[in-house]
Parts: sequence; C-alpha cells; structure tokens
Amino acid sequence: MKKYLNILKKCPLFADISDDDLLRMLGCLGARVTLFDKKYTIFSEGSPAKYIGIVLSGAAQIIQIDYDGNRSILSDIRPSEVFAEAFACAGVESLPVSVIADAPSEIMLIDCSHILHTCSNNCGFHQQLIFNLMKDLAIKTTLFHQKIEIISRRTTREKLLTYLSFQSKKEGSTSFTIPFDRQELADYLEVDRSGLSAEISKMKNDGLIKNQKNHFELL
Repeated sequence: MKKYLNILKKCPLFADISDDDLLRMLGCLGARVTLFDKKYTIFSEGSPAKYIGIVLSGAAQIIQIDYDGNRSILSDIRPSEVFAEAFACAGVESLPVSVIADAPSEIMLIDCSHILHTCSNNCGFHQQLIFNLMKDLAIKTTLFHQKIEIISRRTTREKLLTYLSFQSKKEGSTSFTIPFDRQELADYLEVDRSGLSAEISKMKNDGLIKNQKNHFELL
C-alpha cells in the first residue's frame, strides 16, 4: 500500500491522519486494490451497497440509465476522490446507480461497516476517519444540489452556461478543461447531443464562449 500513500494523503477520507496511522488503518479496514479496464463496471445497479471506493489512478463515472435506455452521468470521479459512500452509509440494500471506469483504473475498495464500527484494536485514528467521512458526505450533498441547479434550467444554453460557470469557479479561471467529451457532456446535462453541439456553435457565434474539444473559455 505504500506506493499509493501520496494519492491517499490527498483523499478527504484520510485528512489529518499521519502516514504511519494511514498505513496501519488500511490493514485494519481490510482495504483492497482492484484494477479495472476502461468501460468496465466497478459497481452495477442493483448490487449490494456495502463498499466505498477510492480512485487511485484513472477515472470513474457514476451513471444512471432510465427505462428507455437514456444514460445520465451523475458525477465524475478523479484520483483521490471517494464514491458510493452515501449509499453504503445509508444502509440501502442495493445501489440505484452504476459506477463505470472511464479509463484504465486502480480502485481501492473498503467495506463501509469497517469504517462505521470501530475495531477491537481501539485505533485512535478511527474517530478522525468517521469525522472525515461525515464531512465528505456534507460536501457531496452540496455538489448534488449544484447538479440539480444545472439540470433544472429550462434550455440547453442555460444548462451549459450554469455548468461552465461552476467549472470556472472551481478552476479559478475563465479558461478551463472539462472532464467530459461531447457525448458525456450531453449525458451529464441530460440533453440531446446534436442539440448540445448546435447550441455550442451558436454560443461561439454569439461571442459567449470559445471552445476546442473539451476546453472552454467564458468570454
């Protein structure tokens, strides 16, 4: 596990935990690392909601597919970020979403029960871990409300501008690269791809944005 130490130290789940304690903690939690190829399903909808995942390398997406087969990207997960913690902590029987590897990825999996219930070793860092988990869940709730604000806009232009505004604030710049290709962006905004491409062209002609593939600049 030592080779993953630098990326794990950036993970919000392990904030304010020393390197030595972190390595001991991983053994105590029974953490395991699994490799996934691109497009491979890490968690499938309907599977038991018991594991928390951490991206060590690569990327993952949380997706939901409706009855008609339309795909919606709920979230994009990058190295050091946590996923599926809300479902595991809630104690739901099965996942209502799927998690897909968006690139060849190394994923750390931890049984949530090992986090929520302290072990017989009475590890001093366990309370800090639970505090970090609660803080992470609060931040994810804020991000979920941002997604609601984006997709609740009436038009494709309004959805796109709201999303780009959030990304600009996150990056601290009016020029930034988003983590989605065109189809993935359409799935995230829950709009038709051809309509999104047409709207991007109109916005460029109207002098609102500059765009090259997944790089945008707000004007």
